[in-house]
Amino acid sequence: MIDMFTQEFILNALMISVIMGLLLSYLGVHVVGRGIVFVDLALGQISMLGVAFGNFIEKDQTLISIIFTMVGAFLLSFIKIKDKRLKQEAIIGIVYAVASAVTVLLISKSPHGESDISEVLFGSVFTVTYEQIVTMAVTFGIIGFVHVIFRKKFFELTEKFENHQIEEIGVFNLWNFLFYLSIGLAIVLAVRSAGVIPVFSYLIIPPVAAILVSRKMKPMIIISILIALLGSFFGLFFATQYDFPAGSSVVAILGAIFVLLAFVRWGVNLISSK
Repeated sequence: MIDMFTQEFILNALMISVIMGLLLSYLGVHVVGRGIVFVDLALGQISMLGVAFGNFIEKDQTLISIIFTMVGAFLLSFIKIKDKRLKQEAIIGIVYAVASAVTVLLISKSPHGESDISEVLFGSVFTVTYEQIVTMAVTFGIIGFVHVIFRKKFFELTEKFENHQIEEIGVFNLWNFLFYLSIGLAIVLAVRSAGVIPVFSYLIIPPVAAILVSRKMKPMIIISILIALLGSFFGLFFATQYDFPAGSSVVAILGAIFVLLAFVRWGVNLISSK
C-alpha cells in the first residue's frame, strides 16, 4: 500500500490532500457550528466563476478568481438574517445557485465545456505541481497560524452564531470578516486543485462525523482532522488501485467513514438506552 506513494504524482496528490484536509476539516468545525454549510460551496463556486470569467475574457484566471472570492467573502460576511421565516443558508444557497449557473454558461462557450465542468466539480489532484503544493502549504500555514493565535475570538464568534446571538455581532464584525476571508483564501486555492465537491466534503463531512463521536470542542477538532487525513489516504489508495477519479474517491471514502461512525453512534445509543 505504501509503495504506491513512491510515485511522484501520487505523492504530490497525497501531500496536497493532506494539506487541504488539515485546514479545511478545522475550518469546517466553525462552518458546521455556525450553520452555514453552504458557504464553502458558494465561495467555491464563486472562485470557479472567477476562473471561468478569466478564461472567457482571456485574462489571468488565478488573479480574477482571487478577486471574485475575496469580494464574495466580504459580501457574505454581512449576511445576518433576523427574519425568523428565513435561514442564512437560504440566501447563501441562492448565491451558490446563481454562481453555478453563470459558471456553466461561461464554460459552455469554451472549446472543452464538458471536461471543464468536470474539473470544476472534482478537480484533478493527480496533476498538481510542486509549486502548487508549496503555495498552498505556505498560505494554509499562515491561515492556520492566525486561527491558532486568535482562536478564542473565532470560537467566541462561532458560539454566538450557535446561540443565535446575532444582534451582538453588529453590522460589520472584524473577526467575522477575517473568518470569511480565511475560508475564502483557503477555498480559492483548494478548489483549483481538488474541485468544488471534494473541498465541500473536506469542510463538512469530517466535522459532522466528529460531532457523532464527541461533544467537546478539542476532541471534535482532532477527530475531524483525523477523519480528513484517513479519507485522503484511503481515497487516493482506492483511486489508484481501482482506476477511479481521485476527487470522487476521496469523497466516497469520507462518506463511508461518516456512515460507519453513524452506525457506531446508533449502536452506542441503542446499548445505553437498554
